[in-house]
Amino acid sequence: MQVLKILLTIAQLRDWFANNLGVNTTRKEQVYLDIAHSVTLTDTSYWIQVLFSAGIATLGLVLNSPAVIIGAMLISPLMGSILANGLALATGDVILALRAILNLFLSCGLAIAFAVLLSLILPFKDMTSEILARTQPNLLDLLIALFSGAVGAVAICKEPKGVATSIPGVSIAVALMPPLCVVGYGIGTAVSLSPGTGLAVARGGGLLFFTNFVAITFMAMLVFLALHMDIDPVRERVWAWREGDRESTWVRSLLAQVPVSGRLKRIGSLPSRLLLIGMTIALIAIPLNQSFNQLRSEISDKQQENRLRNTATELWQKNFANFADGRTRSYISQLSFKEQDRQLVAQLQVVTSKVYAADEREQYKQQLAIKLLRPSDSIALTLIQIPTASSDLLRRIPEEIKPTPPPTLAQLQASLLRDIGSMLDSLLLPLSAQLVSYETGSSPDEPFKIQIIYLSQRDIDRDGQAILVQDIRRQLNDSTAQVNFKRIAPLAVTVTFELNQSDIPPTQIQALDQLGQLVQNYPKLKIEIVAGQTSAEIGTPAQARSLTIRRYLQTKWQVQPDRYVVKPGIEPKPIVQLKTSSSR
Repeated sequence: MQVLKILLTIAQLRDWFANNLGVNTTRKEQVYLDIAHSVTLTDTSYWIQVLFSAGIATLGLVLNSPAVIIGAMLISPLMGSILANGLALATGDVILALRAILNLFLSCGLAIAFAVLLSLILPFKDMTSEILARTQPNLLDLLIALFSGAVGAVAICKEPKGVATSIPGVSIAVALMPPLCVVGYGIGTAVSLSPGTGLAVARGGGLLFFTNFVAITFMAMLVFLALHMDIDPVRERVWAWREGDRESTWVRSLLAQVPVSGRLKRIGSLPSRLLLIGMTIALIAIPLNQSFNQLRSEISDKQQENRLRNTATELWQKNFANFADGRTRSYISQLSFKEQDRQLVAQLQVVTSKVYAADEREQYKQQLAIKLLRPSDSIALTLIQIPTASSDLLRRIPEEIKPTPPPTLAQLQASLLRDIGSMLDSLLLPLSAQLVSYETGSSPDEPFKIQIIYLSQRDIDRDGQAILVQDIRRQLNDSTAQVNFKRIAPLAVTVTFELNQSDIPPTQIQALDQLGQLVQNYPKLKIEIVAGQTSAEIGTPAQARSLTIRRYLQTKWQVQPDRYVVKPGIEPKPIVQLKTSSSR
């Protein structure tokens, strides 16, 4: 008897919720049929929207343009299929569920395939900030999708008076199409350039899309349950419509051939459906929570750095920036902190009219240690002083003006090379090419020669070379100069380590030596280095591996620390990836 009262109360609450939203029986029938219509496979305009939305989103991601990506979000028609899944779970409608899943599967396949095609056609494979932002979803993305799914379901059910304007906002909030295009772009990058990086990007985009899909489905299911969408008049109207719908008839005929079709007329019991989607959300929350903890750690580190900067700046401005009479003595131009070997390394650069003595530097260090509640020996202070024109260091006794001697041959040669260097710095190479260096030569009987050395996957075409030759001759003011081009192919090396080990495997030494020799020969080349580690490894072996490789290259090939570009690793493997790039 008590159970019947509870069920009756729940039914009354559902009816009250539907009535307050203005969702009567007629509106429920209309919404149910509209959603059932939206998952048809024969609507040509739907597939055109999917295709074009994928194209716009992919190009927006590559161009790093939020405005273009928002345009793709507004076009994307995937919301209908996902809401259909929520309605199917709420009502136990297996035919609608199968149609929605098939529609969504084909739509995702088409969008990903088109994104892969575009990424293969494009001549560059840069990982823009818009792409990377969709490779590490966290719990906040799950919450956004949950809220958006609820609003989307309510907006679909309510009569379009005012809340219908929330549909574009829901589309932008959940952003269903861009994560799919990130998956396609990652696959295209894996096929054409870097398998490890490309697949990591594809996995991140896939996790974000699956998170949005499951969360929207779950919240839509709850909304449709609360609105009591499966009342008998609605169900009878839907059954009558399906009698004349070809796709529903086709799905029903396929379902009839399944031996357990009798049990699938309704998708299990309501508790089992809720348990299924709840367990799915719980499983998704595991990797999302890991990303959230990483984000929280990064924000905490940034806040700590800001606190250090504010404390150090305030202390300097209060006690050291002015003379005793109040006149300005110095100001801070740069300030940085980093933790190294259990010591806080502070680098302070000031522009000053009077140089600070050693005892003043020590006094600032002592006061900073007191402010930070740290021992003074745990702080290493580097004070860089830039004197101004009024500084005592710059005051000189006027000397007798002497005639300027004529430049020597070495000075003339140095001036020529500086002019050539300035000219080449302003030289515009194709996007796929990066200037590395140049070589010059001359003799009394031959014209001036210059060889342009550039980094690229392919040669600059003849038309491009002809344009560059004309530009160089014009800037040199020498129409007879001989200009040649030499291409250096980018070299990429992947070093695979044993788990929890940072020693370089002997089999990888030859590849590292090849990279080191190339970088040694061309001083303008830099090395991009990305280190990774598995979640099962203890500590930070990725940093140790990166440091071991850099020490090896510095010891054997004299590759100095300023020639590395260290990037964060997103590859969950015990590897270090190295790639040459130009510093110009």
